[in-house]
Amino acid sequence: MIGTIKYFKNHRDLYFAIGFTLAMFVYVKFILGHFSSCFTLDVGANSLGLSFYYTKGMVQNFFESRTQEHLLCYGQFLKIWDAIFAFIYTLMYVSWIRYFFKNNRLFLIFPILAMISDWVENYIEILMLESYLNSNLISETFVSLGSGINSFKWLLSILTYVVILFGIIIIFKTFLTKPKLN
Repeated sequence: MIGTIKYFKNHRDLYFAIGFTLAMFVYVKFILGHFSSCFTLDVGANSLGLSFYYTKGMVQNFFESRTQEHLLCYGQFLKIWDAIFAFIYTLMYVSWIRYFFKNNRLFLIFPILAMISDWVENYIEILMLESYLNSNLISETFVSLGSGINSFKWLLSILTYVVILFGIIIIFKTFLTKPKLN
């Protein structure tokens, strides 16, 4: 029994990483897709945050191609479901980084800052959306700020992917160069 507890304790970072990865895929498949369907169109972008940057024209086109009901749904999506998604993907990335780099927690800053950037970007998108719904105007300042934060989020995400890829390479290298027991 003690050996089993010690085994699970020694591998808990791996179990958390696998668990949060499964949770993220389940969330994307069954929650995110469901709650985004109320503003999704067959043609064009379905989220401003999925592009690396956006311009005022892109935002204007995104808003104009949707009804008021679509836009209200998009605002709710940003406030609730996309914010939860950022938290879940951060837990997944943090778990994998903890598993790969047990003694180096500095790399955890990338996914945590990406999550915070995602939340701030959502807030700015909500401000743009409310402005558009109230006055049919979109602030160039909000667009520039939102786009800049969005680009920063994607750069942090890329750095997170590089760190995780580096961790995978280290694990494989260690596994392949480990002396074989007879």
